[in-house]
Amino acid sequence: MQNVQLMAPVTSNLTDLMIGDIVHISGTILTARDMAHLRMKEYLSERKQLPLEFKGAVIFHAGPVVEKVDEKYILRVIGPTTSIRMEPYTRMLGDIGVKAIIGKGGMGEDTLAALQRIGGIYLQAPPGCAVKLAEGVKSIKQVHWLDLGVPEAIWVLEAKCFGPLIVGMDSQGKSLYQEVKEKALKKMQDMFIKTVN
Repeated sequence: MQNVQLMAPVTSNLTDLMIGDIVHISGTILTARDMAHLRMKEYLSERKQLPLEFKGAVIFHAGPVVEKVDEKYILRVIGPTTSIRMEPYTRMLGDIGVKAIIGKGGMGEDTLAALQRIGGIYLQAPPGCAVKLAEGVKSIKQVHWLDLGVPEAIWVLEAKCFGPLIVGMDSQGKSLYQEVKEKALKKMQDMFIKTVN
């Protein structure tokens, strides 16, 4: 198991990272949830310019809690939202250059295939640790699409040692979530066989 410091936007090779590795991120992290993904898809289909560059981007499935103080936004807490809702958009994210996704609960087969294609990773953020995760965000640099609402906007965060995060899905086609599921099913099957016998 590796303990890796990752800079974002990502310019390094992520194919060396494997499920179970621990990652901390410094640099720029972008938040995006359901509505931001949908709008990105609409913009791309209409050939509109996206509001920022996504090459090497790290996307965090999160709706931050922010406070506006003297025309400046201050991050108070930030925790992961359930990632599987964004499953239909992973191929699109790969096409625009996204290299890492942060969230909770893992994603599906389409994401696993996309991560293999782009050499990307999915990172599990610890649920229930929104205050701790916020300590790794030094400032809010920008916000886009605030008309979607605070949780659904794209927040551009400046991070320093953000984490810890665990590689839940890697670019080799491995998924921590699938492994846990398979082990659980095997254990249930073994218990059922013992009960029957």
